[in-house]
Amino acid sequence: MIYELRTYTLIPGTQAEYLGLSRDIGRKIRGDKYGKLEGAWTTEFGTLNQYVHLWSFADLNERERLRQALAKDEGWTKEYIPKIRPMLLAQENKILYAVDGISLTPPIGNRHVYELRTYRTHVGKVPEWVGHFKAVLPVREKYSKIVGMWTTDVAQLNQIVHLWAYSDLTHRAEVRAKTVQDPEWQAFLKMGYPLLAEMHSTILAPAETSPLR
Repeated sequence: MIYELRTYTLIPGTQAEYLGLSRDIGRKIRGDKYGKLEGAWTTEFGTLNQYVHLWSFADLNERERLRQALAKDEGWTKEYIPKIRPMLLAQENKILYAVDGISLTPPIGNRHVYELRTYRTHVGKVPEWVGHFKAVLPVREKYSKIVGMWTTDVAQLNQIVHLWAYSDLTHRAEVRAKTVQDPEWQAFLKMGYPLLAEMHSTILAPAETSPLR
């Protein structure tokens, strides 16, 4: 299984129109025939005016075959793409593999606030950081459950992408305050921080079309 994380930066003021077209035209045409939509969000904190969507495919060959088929779908190419393309300032795409033992797991309950965290390690240090993290994950999940974790295979290398869900931003603040006081988590941070070159965090709100709510 591979995952594709796509981030579109929209012209300011066009987000509502883009989301409406995605809901009313794009999703109806595409469905899950050309890859499975796992989640779709808009950015609340971080870089604004962005639409972030996560897709899954059996492998890179399936992705290529389905992308070629999508490019031949006249509804997609003639009814949808011409409407949304003028709204896009930039597109970013990453191919991801799930970290072994950490499968994509939807959160329990209704609508959530999501946090997408992207860490870039020093070259060659991804396995070491992931090993430390997997060892301490049961401690971290005493406070909140992870939704998914991946490493990059195409695009920016040496990255770890992880997704968390909270009931709201207050819940996130409470969880993080408790976590940093945990001695086992503190020990992990002392081992993990020296392996990291960059850390980015983005707060996301689910779009209407998102399976992950």
